[in-house]
Amino acid sequence: MIPKQFLILLIAVSTTAIAANPTYDAYGGWTQLKGAKTGYFHTQQINGRWWLVTPEGNVFFSKGVDNVSYAPEAKSSPKAPADTAAWARTATKQLRDWNFNTAGAWSAREIASAGIVYSPVIDIAAAVQKDVWLKGGIVDYFGVDFHAAADRVAAAKCAPHAKDPWLLGYFTDNELRWGKDWRSGDGLLESYLKMPETSAGYRKAAELLKSRGHALAEATAADRSDFLEMVATEYARVTSEAIRRADPNHLVLGCRFAGGTAGESAIRAVGRYFDVVSYHSYNANAPISQLEQLTRLSGKPVMVTEFSFKAMDSGLPNTKGAAKPVATQQDRADGFARYVEALAKMSECVGFHWFEYRDEPAEGRFDGENSNYGVVKIDFTPWKVLTERMTEVNSRIEELHSK
Repeated sequence: MIPKQFLILLIAVSTTAIAANPTYDAYGGWTQLKGAKTGYFHTQQINGRWWLVTPEGNVFFSKGVDNVSYAPEAKSSPKAPADTAAWARTATKQLRDWNFNTAGAWSAREIASAGIVYSPVIDIAAAVQKDVWLKGGIVDYFGVDFHAAADRVAAAKCAPHAKDPWLLGYFTDNELRWGKDWRSGDGLLESYLKMPETSAGYRKAAELLKSRGHALAEATAADRSDFLEMVATEYARVTSEAIRRADPNHLVLGCRFAGGTAGESAIRAVGRYFDVVSYHSYNANAPISQLEQLTRLSGKPVMVTEFSFKAMDSGLPNTKGAAKPVATQQDRADGFARYVEALAKMSECVGFHWFEYRDEPAEGRFDGENSNYGVVKIDFTPWKVLTERMTEVNSRIEELHSK
């Protein structure tokens, strides 16, 4: 069942169009500053600052929310609405009313035709190894299986959208492992040398060490860094080229790096192929120095495509999931404002995507997360203090970024 207040909003959306705002174009681009008009989204430096640019040629700072979805994540979640297209129009109106302009990763497929810019994760590595991001698995990016998967995924998930001006671009994967992190104590060199000796990845790793006269126990920091760069180059090249064969019109938004888990050589490598470097950080403050470093290394603009604040006054446990809880919804609102205003002032940054649209269930979703990340509650009721602050702050982001 859909809550009564959501049904009222459905009726309003079905009978009235989203009010026009002369400050923004249809896509949510800022009409006060122009870039090149190409018919699709692209990146551009204007007056020394990076921007996204809409198909109409207006600058665009991607203000997004991840996982805009109706799908139940647990038994306590309301069932999917009967009219999912109407739900998508309603959710889109909510986001646009709060001055967001992008539906981020994992949003429902109906969102793609509901009147908001969208940016899907297409899961190329995950097509070879399921839940690769969750388990920290390593795919052989040099192998024929990965190359074939890249073309297969791009044909299925990119080619059908090649002419859609509402598509911002594609995330290739989510939070892949690029070295030692919370999922494994192995670097990529060690991980590849654990692959079958007949695999292309094993041979690449063994050949690098052999060419330098090193055994694994003697591997140096330079060996590990150079191999990481080889792996990241192959991943970025194969995914980007597959996407562009299927869809030459849209941006490659990167592989959604999980904080500072990738070495400098990996960032340099992906910058040769990705249009944007996407990065996740659940710290209390925006990771300014890290983002500046990403652009210095890659030569590309950056987006923070996951961040959030969760509060203990929500009634949710908040025991599983990134970030330390704050006390109240007011603290969440203050955290959002502090974080995104800092991002907007950066010349390198072109957007932020809040995680996520809807609260997680108290009993936990598929991986146990049970946190108050939503801009709406589990029953779709908005968190008023948070969304009112978001509305006000979002209205000033482009002006802040232009200075």
